[in-house]
Amino acid sequence: MHIAVAGNIGSGKTTLTGLLAAHYGWEPHFESVDFNPYLVDFYNDMPRWSFNLQIYFLNKRLGDIVGFQNSGKNVIQDRTIYEDAMIFAPNLHDMGLMDSRDFDNYSSLFALMQKMVGYPDLLIYLRSSIPNLVEQIQKRGRDYENSIRIDYLKGLNDRYEQWISEYKGELLVVDVDTCRFEDRKEDFCQVCDQIDARLFGLFK
Repeated sequence: MHIAVAGNIGSGKTTLTGLLAAHYGWEPHFESVDFNPYLVDFYNDMPRWSFNLQIYFLNKRLGDIVGFQNSGKNVIQDRTIYEDAMIFAPNLHDMGLMDSRDFDNYSSLFALMQKMVGYPDLLIYLRSSIPNLVEQIQKRGRDYENSIRIDYLKGLNDRYEQWISEYKGELLVVDVDTCRFEDRKEDFCQVCDQIDARLFGLFK
């Protein structure tokens, strides 16, 4: 079984992934930020490093998915390959932070990769307002995130909403402005109840 957690920067993907992995006994796969060779450079100079960063993510996540499919394990993944291609790369292009030549090259590569991957068994989308994202980003205190622009976060949020509105797979939307699963046990239990309903047919 392949479960994926999607959401904007600071929405709580890593936290929820860890909590659900512990609760269900799933194997967690976290998005690596500490060992990403491009991330710091990207936040300091987005036009220069945007293509390199997106290709790195695309390569890494395709490798992860192939590994999931071959493992036979129940896996929960922090962020999906679709977010890179449907949200982050197009947003960088529209903002003038990735030129059209690089974007076309990237999109062509993803189109080939997409034929190799399917939807996860369940996608959990963490919906958040911009003020909440900013609060969470500041709270975790990563130096390289201090330069993230509000218009960049808003552009991502708009694309997430568009993507989710057209998503065809099994989907659970969690409003993290009101659902504080990290701090309130009852909120986390509510998320688990909804997951059970979608995966195991309970409460339908």
